[in-house]
Amino acid sequence: MRDSRGFKVFRIVTLVVLAIFTILPLYVMVSSSLKPLRDVQGAFTWWPSNLTLKPFVSMWSTVPLARYFANSLIVSGLATVASVILAILAAFAVSRFRFRGRNVFTTTVLSTQMFPGVLFLLPLFLIFVNINRSTGVQLQGTLTGLVITYLTFSLPFSIWMLVGYFGSIPRELDEAAMVDGAGHLRTLWKVVLPAARPGVIAVAIYAFMTAWGEVLFASVMTTEQNRTLAVGLRQYASQTNVYWNEIMAASLAVSVPVVIGFLLAQRHFVAGMTAGAVK
Repeated sequence: MRDSRGFKVFRIVTLVVLAIFTILPLYVMVSSSLKPLRDVQGAFTWWPSNLTLKPFVSMWSTVPLARYFANSLIVSGLATVASVILAILAAFAVSRFRFRGRNVFTTTVLSTQMFPGVLFLLPLFLIFVNINRSTGVQLQGTLTGLVITYLTFSLPFSIWMLVGYFGSIPRELDEAAMVDGAGHLRTLWKVVLPAARPGVIAVAIYAFMTAWGEVLFASVMTTEQNRTLAVGLRQYASQTNVYWNEIMAASLAVSVPVVIGFLLAQRHFVAGMTAGAVK
């Protein structure tokens, strides 16, 4: 069946259709970013009548895009680092030790992924408000609060995936390291982590991408001074005009670094996801 001519034709047609649906929006974004505003607001054309790079220049002054970009890097970077460190420690404990409540912990961690993220918006907001009232620590409307918010999203799945990856690493390696006098932390650092590098990279990519493109919580948990890119891009739409060409240019400019980073680490990401899922 798979070698028949009809199946090959069907496969090629399906791949071509999927490629068109994937490439077409990217082409519209790129072509719109190279058009003057009057061309974008008028009738749609497949090719710019007057190629210009002005949107890539003016997008930095229309809104404080550089500040939004820096805020997104800070939030995504800190959330990624915190998620990776905590996930490594928790996953190592779950995969290597037997303790009371171990199964309950892993089940609870995994069950948190069953609920839509929007359900946590109001509880997190109220928690931050109550923390401010009782301790004076301001979390709502700060980058610190946003980092904690994204950590609650990425950490459960990161722990679950690393538990599966660490479980695939033979425990004989740990025992050999301990015979040589290494403690648990040194065994984790010198033996387990080098063998689990693809899984750790996969967790880091997942945590970063989760924080980088999130909109709902960022719009509620931030203010004018600490907005992230996902929220800041809306500032190109004013009461009198919408700078569509600058929106497309800004979206393209801020997407390229993330796409390049993902492509460079894609091999490790796929290997980490596959190993964790199989285990």
